[in-house]
Amino acid sequence: MKHSFIPGVVYGSLRAFFMALMATVGIAFGIILFTVIIGGISSTSTKDVDRDYKVQILPNAEGVRTVESKNSPVILQINVNGVIGTELLSQDTIREQLVESREGDLKKDRVKAILLNINTPGGTVVDSDGIYRAVKAYKEQYKIPVYAYVDGICASGGMYVASAADKVYANDVSLIGSVGVIGPSFMNFSELIDKFGIKSLTISEGKGKDAMNPLRPWKPEEDAMYRDVIKYYYGMFVDIVTEARPEIGKENLIEKYGAKVFPAEVAKTHGFIDGSNYSRSEVLKLLLKEIGISDSYYQVVQLQNTNWISRLFTNKNSFLQGVVKHKLDLPHEISPELTGKFLYLYRPGL
Repeated sequence: MKHSFIPGVVYGSLRAFFMALMATVGIAFGIILFTVIIGGISSTSTKDVDRDYKVQILPNAEGVRTVESKNSPVILQINVNGVIGTELLSQDTIREQLVESREGDLKKDRVKAILLNINTPGGTVVDSDGIYRAVKAYKEQYKIPVYAYVDGICASGGMYVASAADKVYANDVSLIGSVGVIGPSFMNFSELIDKFGIKSLTISEGKGKDAMNPLRPWKPEEDAMYRDVIKYYYGMFVDIVTEARPEIGKENLIEKYGAKVFPAEVAKTHGFIDGSNYSRSEVLKLLLKEIGISDSYYQVVQLQNTNWISRLFTNKNSFLQGVVKHKLDLPHEISPELTGKFLYLYRPGL
């Protein structure tokens, strides 16, 4: 009985496995087919450009979501939430939102102001700078005001981005500041390698190409190149913040405040923001006054990414790879997307 029972169990398990597999393949094929059909219909029925974002109506200054005509003025809320430089928050995603804010339902110059909704510890130098310059260029091109509202933290790269705003306000529990830059961490294993009699060989061309090689003893001043880069990025950061926020003062920022973060009320006294203990609704009312709107004929919107199909088929999707990754996130582990990069990032305990 035992010999006849085990093959039956194995057969049943294999049958269930292959049925589940074929169902998964069928679903994936169906999604692909649906996408192709919809894409074909869209391409033949309209000459409009492809867009990854759709307009989503947000609560106005009174906390109400209203649908107005397609000619009503619009305040565009751009969310800078999370670590800058990751897949969902980068210079590319913000630039795309700014481009699409002049198209579709928002065309004909409907956007009259931008509200930066900030809650970020910062991130990469390149993306922080890219977002700042994109918002600033948009503001100057279309002659619209930009206000920032800090709802949590506006540190390092967040402060860099906020420098594109005309005014910066925060709620009472927000933290502001951390003007500084940090480079990649380097470790040296040469003594450990010598202890175990291990030989290593790194082949390179170009003076300093293998600088900070962890498999050999470091040479004097080998880190000079990296220090120069960090010094350059820091100087640029200080200039941008103090140009936008002259009340801070360059000497104070470098010698006194440094890379500290401050509670909103303290940050206000130092000149980092224009006001603390504000709500989003209060900031919206100030922005409405700035653009001359005194009634409720306007909309607050954000652009929501709808390109879920492309994200479904990215090489990071474990569902389609058939791979389940078991990962242990250590308390001070840095995101792989930030590894090896220069950062405007506030990370206590780094």
